[in-house]
Amino acid sequence: MPDSRTLVERFYGEVWNRRDYAVAVGILAADFRFRGSLGDKTVGVPAFLAYVDSVHAALADYRCTIEELIADKQRASARMMFSGRHRAPLLGVAATGRDVSWAGAAFFTVARDRIESLWVLGDIAGLKRQLGANGDPP
Repeated sequence: MPDSRTLVERFYGEVWNRRDYAVAVGILAADFRFRGSLGDKTVGVPAFLAYVDSVHAALADYRCTIEELIADKQRASARMMFSGRHRAPLLGVAATGRDVSWAGAAFFTVARDRIESLWVLGDIAGLKRQLGANGDPP
């Protein structure tokens, strides 16, 4: 019976970083509700995995790093760092080839040994600056 800490560690390490989608099916509720750091929302495992693919397509070597994790039986919160190399359109900006990173805060709900929902807030303004969006110099 995995605890919420273990589920979150597997979610980022195995699902996001290694893209092991068999693990996703095993640790996410079928109706998993997700709001990502880039603002996208999905419901269900297939829609979430399509989002994971889209982020990896836009950012080569994409990584999620847990900086701090606080967990109890039904909830977990993590201070995160996300990073990758911008290789395809992202946030309306054509590929720049730049290495980018942004901070985030993730809030998980866990029940019946699965992650039921995740809401992530990310520093999109900082990411847009790095991409040179809105004509801003990176």
